[in-house]
Amino acid sequence: MSRHQIAALLDRYLKGETTNEENELVERWLEENNNINAQWDNLDHLAKDKWLSSLFSEIKNTIHQTEAKVMPLPQRKPGLWRSIAAVAAAVLLISFTLYLEWPSLQSRLHPVELTVIRVPINQKSEITLTDGSRVWLNAGSELKYPKAFNGKTREVYLSGEAFFDVRHDTGKPFIIHTGTVLTTVLGTAFNIKEDKYKHTIQVTVARGKVSVANGNKLLGVIIPNQQISFNTLKAEVVQATVNANAVAAWQQSDLHFEDVSFGDAVVQLQQHFNVEISFRNIKLKDCHFTGTSLRGEELDKILKVMCAFNNAIYEIKPDGSIVIDGPGCNTKN
Repeated sequence: MSRHQIAALLDRYLKGETTNEENELVERWLEENNNINAQWDNLDHLAKDKWLSSLFSEIKNTIHQTEAKVMPLPQRKPGLWRSIAAVAAAVLLISFTLYLEWPSLQSRLHPVELTVIRVPINQKSEITLTDGSRVWLNAGSELKYPKAFNGKTREVYLSGEAFFDVRHDTGKPFIIHTGTVLTTVLGTAFNIKEDKYKHTIQVTVARGKVSVANGNKLLGVIIPNQQISFNTLKAEVVQATVNANAVAAWQQSDLHFEDVSFGDAVVQLQQHFNVEISFRNIKLKDCHFTGTSLRGEELDKILKVMCAFNNAIYEIKPDGSIVIDGPGCNTKN
């Protein structure tokens, strides 16, 4: 059993969340350490919890000491001392394990209450966190974050797409969890996009430097106009040079169309509103319109204007995707 599993198992055992099979595993482990099971069986549930709670408390107190010292065990019934001494080596092993795992264990023992922001389809949202960092959430995205960053890190959880402008703090890294992918920065601006249908997570840097990892495995460190794309299904990593401004254009409040084709305009709308748009009449893509500026409008209103320019209509499907059709501008190919 790995140190992660040991820490997690004891943690859940203390809270009474283990299954019957896991209870047997813990007690079997105690039994294997000089047959403590005889005394262990005589303890009721409250006494067992008290013993293990004391063990955790002592380990916690020992973790933060800078010098070695003898760790006193709590006073127990005389008959238990020989058995407790027999598991001293196991206690030391767990002490070292929890020294490494204590931050994550603490978060499980005392979970931080998270605020959840869910953005409806065809809308966007802007959030300013307590450290001054700003986050723009694209349509259909979700962000979970604490009311205050009181620990050694600033950690948030993203599903969907967001643009982050993180306030610089060298002593408190900012970490974004997107599934198993961890994006770590000290202070920078970057875009993260999770596509659950394509099983990809893309991180694109606009300013500063960003570290991207899948769990404990480093995927790469990227700088402005660089992008890491990770396929979560195939565990494939692609690093490329891109136009970061174009990737993050969706978070701008204004849309400007200057002598663009209907097809190019739709690409901007897809990025801006995180929605799938297709043409039933392919010829519509070649229609052009000029000098249109749409400020902070909803997608529905924008499509009405664009379709009016190009003699087209649109339909919103039950899954939220949009199909554009109509005779169009009669452009000849």
